Amino acid sequence: MESRIRAVLGAATALLLLAGCTGAADGGGVDIGGVRGTPGAAGLRDPYFPKLGNGGYDVTHYALDLAYDPRSGRLDATAMITARAGQDLSAFNLDLAGLTVDSAAVDGAPAAASRAGNELTLRPREDIDKGAVFRTTIAYSGTPETITDADGSKEGWLRTEDGAVALGQPVGSMAWFPGNHHPSDKATYDITLTVPQGTQAISNGVRTSERTANGRTTSVWHSAEPMASYLATVAVGRYTTKVSATPSGLPVLTAADPVVAAKSAPLLARIPELLAWQEKTFGPYPFSATGAIVERTGDAGYALETQTRPVFPLDSLTAEILVHELAHQWFGNSVTPATWQDMWLNEGFAVYAEWLYAEDFENTPAQVNFETAFAADINWAFPPARPPAAEDLFDPPVYQRGAMVLHRIRQRVGDRTFRELLAGWAARHRHGNASTADFTAYAEEVAGEDLGEVWDVWLYGDERPRRPN
Repeated sequence: MESRIRAVLGAATALLLLAGCTGAADGGGVDIGGVRGTPGAAGLRDPYFPKLGNGGYDVTHYALDLAYDPRSGRLDATAMITARAGQDLSAFNLDLAGLTVDSAAVDGAPAAASRAGNELTLRPREDIDKGAVFRTTIAYSGTPETITDADGSKEGWLRTEDGAVALGQPVGSMAWFPGNHHPSDKATYDITLTVPQGTQAISNGVRTSERTANGRTTSVWHSAEPMASYLATVAVGRYTTKVSATPSGLPVLTAADPVVAAKSAPLLARIPELLAWQEKTFGPYPFSATGAIVERTGDAGYALETQTRPVFPLDSLTAEILVHELAHQWFGNSVTPATWQDMWLNEGFAVYAEWLYAEDFENTPAQVNFETAFAADINWAFPPARPPAAEDLFDPPVYQRGAMVLHRIRQRVGDRTFRELLAGWAARHRHGNASTADFTAYAEEVAGEDLGEVWDVWLYGDERPRRPN
């Protein structure tokens, strides 16, 4: 995400009391007259969002079929969710904010559905065996919510002048589809979007088909590589689109609101060049498509690294922020944080990509940016690996001091080993999840030395040292 100070809306949910059985938050339950399974957890105990996500299963694929009318704001949709049970399940939860559940089925049989806050609890007709692959189909409808964070910033489903755009970090994806909305549960996606003829719909990945009939246009988008739900997006409206390719042949699709298309075109045209440069530093690009979506300045007011196709309001589209969001495709999107406490692994790397861009394109050494960040008091409000609360996850220390951690490693190990570390980290956890502990262990492995001073002072320390070197 573009560096900014924002607070995060807590995902306030409640545990559902199932008829005749109370499921514990950790997935435990009581024996009910011969029932073998227990309910899955109604939260994954994330350090900042304990009720976000759900336990007892792992999603492998989402097939979302969405029909949206920009004039009324109504969404009619079906979600088919393929998952594997991690335990014997008598019931399980999905995260969903607002919207009306019209029907629910598990493996084709109707399932009982109950709501409590943002928790949708399903009780299948038959218990699901541990290790079994099962498919849940939810038909739902209504007007998707715009979620307002404590600082006034917005996420979820955002109305635009001629349509809408969906942004999901950290909890907004639950505003437009049911799912396991924690970054640790990544899945592949097929998203089918139906909109009025004359309106376009853009999403993640590769567009595999598009057809117009009976006054409506339907497009299908395929994301073959795993994606955390907060990185999924749809954008509906009128767009000026352009299709091109990187030097390696990777397809590039950009879409810009016609009002801002001319102003955004020069920077969007640099995407192939910038990705080729980043591949030299970070290793092979991890996805099968790339591009960007540019809106007029709207409710969001920030850019977001939505997978393969970052979203920008025009006033956030600068060369530095474009580099930042493209770097996230490696750091945050492919290597996704294990919990929201590991957010600095996203933002510290993306900010350091900006510093590397300044070195290679603007003749500004990273040391200059390091010293500027070091001198700013706001960057020392808390350690980047220990934000005090959810509302601090997107504050400057996570971004700027996170980048300072990387620069201190670079100073310790030298440029050659540091470049090996950047590309190696992206390769080791490609399409997976990783924690801060994973990174510190990996960095010491590559460095061949104890980096305790870096961790103690720069990653976890409360006090700013007297001098930056």
